[in-house]
Amino acid sequence: MSVEVPVLSAAARALYARITRGEPAGHADGAALDELVDWHLVAVDPDGDRAPIALDPQEAGRRRLDDELRDMAARAARTAAIPALADELGVHFERAKWRSGSSSEFLAEPEQVDARIGEAVGGAETELWTARPRRPRSPELIESTMAHEAEALARGVHVRTLCHDSERDDPRTRAWVTAMTAQGGRFRTLAAPFQQCVVVDRRQAFIPDHVVNSSPSHAAWHVVDRALVAYIAEGFAEAWRRADIWHADPEPGRPDDGGSGLTRRQREILMDTAAGIDQRITARRLGIGLRTLSKELGDLRARWGVSTLAALSYQWALSAERQQPHHDDPATGARSGTGSAPGP
Repeated sequence: MSVEVPVLSAAARALYARITRGEPAGHADGAALDELVDWHLVAVDPDGDRAPIALDPQEAGRRRLDDELRDMAARAARTAAIPALADELGVHFERAKWRSGSSSEFLAEPEQVDARIGEAVGGAETELWTARPRRPRSPELIESTMAHEAEALARGVHVRTLCHDSERDDPRTRAWVTAMTAQGGRFRTLAAPFQQCVVVDRRQAFIPDHVVNSSPSHAAWHVVDRALVAYIAEGFAEAWRRADIWHADPEPGRPDDGGSGLTRRQREILMDTAAGIDQRITARRLGIGLRTLSKELGDLRARWGVSTLAALSYQWALSAERQQPHHDDPATGARSGTGSAPGP
């Protein structure tokens, strides 16, 4: 609890009144006299031969007020600089703290981020999941990423990459997807927002920084905590389930490779309908609205000439289209277009 300090002590005020009346100051008035001198309320003879002379308190007050305002401005400037200083030093502190035994490491520089991710991808053994809500920064980064992922694919690693739907319009990214798909990579796109991450073998992950105040936009965390990596992986898997398969084609709704005339989304809807899955769950998983889902079901009923979902499910169960291969996911055992589990 703070204690208020008087602007001028009672003793100094009493002494000033005595000096104005011509009364002398004694030895006991030393501290009070020093206050008055400091306030420029009295003038004293340096040799001590003459009595103190009272000065105009209005002028003294103005001078004192100016001094206090300048001091306040200086203190305010020092105070305002504290958060910026703390942020600047905090980057170094967080880096040192998380390197000293924690399960996460703060990476402040882009060279650190790229090098650490390259090292982790280079050691991937089973799977590599990457979520990219933004386009790669440069052609050089795409080439570096392709090289790392191509090496992983050559080792038998299942590579899955989730991009934003706008990537379908970027020729450079489509060329990258075409090249990587030919080597066995799997790609999907999602129009809804999703979190950026890289997950390696579900044992380590890289995520953007949301901890250090005022950190650069390229800062990241290297996470190896088992529970947190599992949580990040599940977030990727959930986004992957809602995404559309991409083979570098601009449009997500073209017919699938089986030649049946059905789009992959229609196959997903038919399989969910036959399994009795609630339409709201299907729509949410596919990232579409109920109105779009109803239109797709209407088109499918018209295709088979039926009027009910039960009859549609029956026709689908007997149809040749259902017997076409689904290219099972070797990592999870799930069919590739169903969205029930993330494919490599």
